[in-house]
Amino acid sequence: MINIKEHLNKILCGDCSQILQDIPDNSVDLVLTSPPYFQQRDYGGGGIGNENKVEDFINNLIKIFRECVRVTKQTGTIVFNLGDKYIDGNLLLVPYRFAIEAMKDKSVKLINELTWVKVNPAPKQCLKKLIPATEPFFIFAKTDDYYFNKDAFLEYRDKYLNGNKRKAGNDVGKKYFELIEKSDLSSEEKLQAKKELNEVIMDAQQGKIESFRMKIRGLHALPYGGQAGGRLTQIENKGFTIIKIYGNSIRKDVIESNVETIQGNKHPAVYPEFIIQEIIKLLTKEGDVVLDPFLGSGTTAVVAQRLRRNYIGIEIHPEFVEYAKERILQNSNNYTLDLFI
Repeated sequence: MINIKEHLNKILCGDCSQILQDIPDNSVDLVLTSPPYFQQRDYGGGGIGNENKVEDFINNLIKIFRECVRVTKQTGTIVFNLGDKYIDGNLLLVPYRFAIEAMKDKSVKLINELTWVKVNPAPKQCLKKLIPATEPFFIFAKTDDYYFNKDAFLEYRDKYLNGNKRKAGNDVGKKYFELIEKSDLSSEEKLQAKKELNEVIMDAQQGKIESFRMKIRGLHALPYGGQAGGRLTQIENKGFTIIKIYGNSIRKDVIESNVETIQGNKHPAVYPEFIIQEIIKLLTKEGDVVLDPFLGSGTTAVVAQRLRRNYIGIEIHPEFVEYAKERILQNSNNYTLDLFI
């Protein structure tokens, strides 16, 4: 077994199916990678992705995935990005075959399929097919205790929204006082409703929330659901419910980004730094260890370094290793870093 600390922020040149076996159990916080796609590109000959049958490709990839699961901590996650493939006009659904196979031994849970929407997809000449413009990033976790910082994902949107948020006016919420009086609520329920309404009005006027809605029993349509603690239960027990609207963007399982090109890049497939940045922010803290068993051009390492995470890269092709090292060195010259574990 290798000593993880001795290999932090380094690239290991070799076959990941072999090197992964030497990494200790439960030792990395995030595996984030994009394996070679099935029969899609020439990565220098040999290796995974060049199988004759898609079934063989899935089987080989699953063996590596199992090792990735083993080395990931109980609080960690494993993220695989895969592209699809047409053969004889049929879309093979390669990513979904992989995802289904990955869950068969119950060692992981598929917690999200993050869909990359390509703003500038490569044009195709086929007149009877739409242009493929999406790829999935499958997010797996070993337990329910995985680290997940939803607020950090696409956080720039909230900074923009909050910077332009207006405070509510003096007349906000007045209509609800009238509705409370007209309602069939008991005296005690009306008193409590007015108390909570005054509190939420103050929050809106101070800019703590963007706005709010109030639903009152007998006057408004009941919300869907009904789980304990939900809106329906509140209306039944208290006679009303107040829905606070913070104005933050909803964290959706979709992310838009250009297909990335880098001047002088020697690798035929580079996934966008922006997407990798957002995934690393979502699933790790500063000082965590990010492993990429198919490092390729080095994007995972470059972004991990920039975000003050430790990285370990594995790449089978020496020429890509050297190129990745160049990118990482250039990145480190632009940032002052103090990586730790």
